[in-house]
Amino acid sequence: MLESTADAVQLAIFAKAPIAGYAKTRLIPSLGPEGAAELQAYLFQRTMQTALASPLRPITLWCAPDCDHPIFQSAMQEHGFATHVQAGNDLGERMFGAFELLTRRSPTLLIGTDCPILSADHLMLCAAALVGGADAAFIPAEDGGYALIGLRQPVWRLFEGMPWGTGDVMRLTRDRLREEHLSVFETDQLWDIDTPADYYRAKSAALLSDPAA
Repeated sequence: MLESTADAVQLAIFAKAPIAGYAKTRLIPSLGPEGAAELQAYLFQRTMQTALASPLRPITLWCAPDCDHPIFQSAMQEHGFATHVQAGNDLGERMFGAFELLTRRSPTLLIGTDCPILSADHLMLCAAALVGGADAAFIPAEDGGYALIGLRQPVWRLFEGMPWGTGDVMRLTRDRLREEHLSVFETDQLWDIDTPADYYRAKSAALLSDPAA
């Protein structure tokens, strides 16, 4: 099952470059621009380790604002990952574009870099659901969004006009899945790092090194 899942499902990682003043902006008041950027670099590397620990291939990087940052270039050169620039007016358009391209080959899981408790086992569980016939797979997040979305085919309705960054995203997504008559697999909720409270929660759980160190 692991081999068939690995052969049948690919993984896309959406990541912001760890640029001071650009990455993790909601944490800048607590960590400063440089500290927030260093945290983003740490989370990116952790996400890469999780992705590589799974057998899912190929892995592609979807970069913002472009693919030029050394952290992306290093990942591409060291692991041979294809890189793409995130293109679109909002997150929904950018994710839909990735799915539109990638699902021509096979079902696809898409993750960000904000969830340090996401594991290779989570990835494989969702990949197995898609291989088993589910139209979609999700890992809901405690803040009302989601840490992972997987699709067999691109579905624009799941992304159109979504209030990204609010606590309504997963609820509205479930509504739209029902409207589109799509079968869906969900895991238990995870949590990600967006706010100072999230950051200190991760620190207390020993999930982070000190980005200011």
